[in-house]
Amino acid sequence: MKLNDPDGPVMVALGKLADLVFCNILFCLCSLPVFTIGAALTALFDCTLSITEDLEEQLIIKQFWNAFKRHFRKATVLWLICLAMILVLAGYSVAVNSLTGPLFQTYRVTFYILAFLFLAGFQYVFPLLSRYSMSVKATLKTAWLLSVAALPWTLLALAVTAAAVYISFFMSPRAVNIFFFLWAFVIIAVIAYLNSFFYRRAFRKLPKQSE
Repeated sequence: MKLNDPDGPVMVALGKLADLVFCNILFCLCSLPVFTIGAALTALFDCTLSITEDLEEQLIIKQFWNAFKRHFRKATVLWLICLAMILVLAGYSVAVNSLTGPLFQTYRVTFYILAFLFLAGFQYVFPLLSRYSMSVKATLKTAWLLSVAALPWTLLALAVTAAAVYISFFMSPRAVNIFFFLWAFVIIAVIAYLNSFFYRRAFRKLPKQSE
């Protein structure tokens, strides 16, 4: 087996890695205005899901940009709704931290439960948008129902993300600066790529007519 064989596993893997780097950089750039994060996430998952299926376009930059434009309006609405939920959770966390004694313990548990339920459904919102034509309401409803229906894949995807965050920012404080650099160039797309395998399996729970 020749390492420089364009159809060999080494070159194919390097090609996919290059695509992920491009996707990661484009995601970061397109997320800078903050309100465009939803469209950037949708475009990212449009690409990573395609990469897992070996269906990515020859020019991944073009695929990302086309998906960004195609889903921009609906993705932005979904992102603003999710952002509102995040702000509510943040406000709830502040309120809980102001409590003391048994009340603090009780409401802290409820915060963790609410945060988990939010993250479980949130992770499906933009992958679903990248693959299915549904209304904003239907996308949100399907995302949270799917998080329960496909619970093993939901937990595995959350575990991948949580592990990446822990290793990057908590396991070795001295390496945080290096990981910031890696997140900006490749880690976000790698997480999306790995989770795309789980999302594809979760999507099998959806009725075929939803595609």
